[in-house]
Amino acid sequence: MAWFKRQEKGITTATEDKMDVPKGLWYKSPTGKIIDADELARNLFVSPEDDFHVRIGSATYFEILFDNNEFVELDKNMTSKDPLHFVDTKKYAERLKDVMEKTHLKDAVRTGVGKSKGKELVICCMDFAFIGGSMGAVVGEKIARGIDHAIKNNMPFVMISKSGGARMMEAAYSLMQLAKTSVKLAQLAEAGLPYISLCTDPTTGGTTASYAMLGDINISEPGALIGFAGPRVVRDTTGKDLPEGFQTAEFLLEHGFLDFITPRKDLKDKINLYIDLIQNSTIR
Repeated sequence: MAWFKRQEKGITTATEDKMDVPKGLWYKSPTGKIIDADELARNLFVSPEDDFHVRIGSATYFEILFDNNEFVELDKNMTSKDPLHFVDTKKYAERLKDVMEKTHLKDAVRTGVGKSKGKELVICCMDFAFIGGSMGAVVGEKIARGIDHAIKNNMPFVMISKSGGARMMEAAYSLMQLAKTSVKLAQLAEAGLPYISLCTDPTTGGTTASYAMLGDINISEPGALIGFAGPRVVRDTTGKDLPEGFQTAEFLLEHGFLDFITPRKDLKDKINLYIDLIQNSTIR
């Protein structure tokens, strides 16, 4: 059966000489689009094929927003304790140690102070990679101290939320942070300083119930999941089918919960524009 045989042999490669393709060279978006990883990084981790915004961490947001990626990090060595000696599938203290080693982060939020388009501001940015960006005592304290720094130095404050909500391992200590951060934002407002809240995918739970939705201007990246309880919980509680696109940034914008949806490439310009408008200063 010569039908399935080549008349001329092509290039042959010995098995031991064959190489595996390294992982991470390609990214597949939820819509099935395949993107070169280097191209994705050059495009600020936004798929050029379908505009899907890939989740990124504080390091990338700081690089996008701070001039020349130059900033001073506040309270960078603050770490969570285990006052309740909490245990689920493993001890909370062990979980903290493991996630610190894996992510090279101290907790789920970082605070940077630097210039953006030539003007100094304070940015607190959450990291979902650290226990789902959950809000514990350290997260609340670092945000509170970031706001204090903004008030003391007469700077605008920017909050970038990316969180699954309160950290269950800290129970009431976690829930206290909703009140603490809300009070601090009230003090920021009394000082007449701008607060821009950026909700990214996902912003849920206690984060949404506190600082994430308290901005002078609340903005979001396209397609972000934003809500309090998850869609399944809402459906089971109400017994009703949810509308299409429920809890997406676009749905919230349409229903008045957001002021703007801002693509990642425009974040620096738009955030500084909103700050200038609030402060009635020259547009940069």
